[in-house]
Amino acid sequence: MSEKSSLLGNSPAFSAAVEAGQPPESGEELITKGRRWSKQDRIWNFLIVLCSTAAILTIAYFPPGSTRSVRPSHPAEVEVERVGRLPAMGWNTWNSFWCDIDETLVLEHAQLMKTLGLADAGYNHVNIDDCYSEKKRDADGNIVASAIKFPSGMKNLTDQIHAMGFKAGIYSDSGWFTCQMYPGSFQNEARDAKLFQDWGFDYLKYDSCTVPFDGLLKEGQVGKFKRMANAIQELAKTSGKPPLQFSLCQWGWEQPWLWAREFGQSWRTTGDIEANWRSVANIINRNSFIAWASDFYGHNDLDMLEIGNGELTYEESKTHFTVWALLKSPLLIGTDLRRATNQTIEILTNREIIAINQDPVVGTGVTPFRWGVNPDWTFDNTHPAQYWSGKSENGTIIMLINTLDEPQNMTFKLVESPWIRAGRQYTVRDLWTHTDNGTAVRNFTAKAVPPHGVAALLLKDAGDEPEGIYPPCVELEWCTHRNGTRYDQMESEL
Repeated sequence: MSEKSSLLGNSPAFSAAVEAGQPPESGEELITKGRRWSKQDRIWNFLIVLCSTAAILTIAYFPPGSTRSVRPSHPAEVEVERVGRLPAMGWNTWNSFWCDIDETLVLEHAQLMKTLGLADAGYNHVNIDDCYSEKKRDADGNIVASAIKFPSGMKNLTDQIHAMGFKAGIYSDSGWFTCQMYPGSFQNEARDAKLFQDWGFDYLKYDSCTVPFDGLLKEGQVGKFKRMANAIQELAKTSGKPPLQFSLCQWGWEQPWLWAREFGQSWRTTGDIEANWRSVANIINRNSFIAWASDFYGHNDLDMLEIGNGELTYEESKTHFTVWALLKSPLLIGTDLRRATNQTIEILTNREIIAINQDPVVGTGVTPFRWGVNPDWTFDNTHPAQYWSGKSENGTIIMLINTLDEPQNMTFKLVESPWIRAGRQYTVRDLWTHTDNGTAVRNFTAKAVPPHGVAALLLKDAGDEPEGIYPPCVELEWCTHRNGTRYDQMESEL
């Protein structure tokens, strides 16, 4: 059959013409004579033409001997494991030792974390801060570990840390240099991320010093940190290993609580902490307005812990630890564990407080429901918000901070917390004395909270409140009987 006949298919009229030796009539002539193709004939003809066209195009694009391969238009994305669901816990070199560090000190503190019970309490990171490297990169452009401080090499160090059951953390900077003028990672993000992974590190603290000129950077804080975030994600895809847990040490510039969750698992919200109450109160105040931002896989970082350091009293240290833990900040110990007192270890290993920080069910932290000394929403570094609450796996958390310089009775209505149900009573557990303190109905008073001290309470629903309590509503405004009687108006008339 000719090429034309093969394309026209099995039309009866076409077949008859061929057998008679006559020129075949066009489809148009057949229609004119009233001899129409069936619907099946037309579909069959269309498919044959379509397949023939495809074959011709394929031969043109893939000639014999061609090595071209067909690539999917949308290749499957490599799924990267998520890290940092809960706030990080561990120990960091900076607050106590600054640049005076070496491998012996780091390994000694890793061992102390085990013997002092910190590992059992949940602290599982051993993190090296600034000053661990040589001042210059090598000829290949890589950061070089200090031959004096870390003569055995970083891989040997992380192997030992991992063998003790810990994860290992390292430090770099988004600028040309670190804050202490060691090599930073700007324009070396992919190289450094790969080096840190090869060295065996699991966690990266990334600082914000030595910012490149605007004309070179051409991006703000967001873009500056995105560079390393992209490098970490790309490395995880190509290596098949979990990404480095990424901690942005960004000091709250350009409101990282709005955007840093896209890049890392924690972000600093303020400048550096100091080991005194003034600094702790300042950080509490600033975070009272953004406490809502913490949740699973992303946490406001209130900075490393100063418990055991400086001028902080026992009560101030308890407040410091409670606020950091209940706001779901990372808990990174910053003291010299060789000299840690029993009180320091007692605070750092309060398992009932840590359980709130590491809650596997509720990722959000406490937020203020009343400021106390000041009208609500007042910015005051001396007297930050005093009355806080939040949800937890096991009940409602209440945190009361006495910002005064003298003991204070602190009273609140239960329903001031949005997580408390009206018309119910609640058992009260003190998370510092580890005692059950009876049942609260409508109100609770924490008596004689020490100066700069804290009360941390866990409230659990204990059923309906007793019948016959007057007035019928804790909050009288618009409290109304079904017959229309307003109890707030009745009270005002008495």
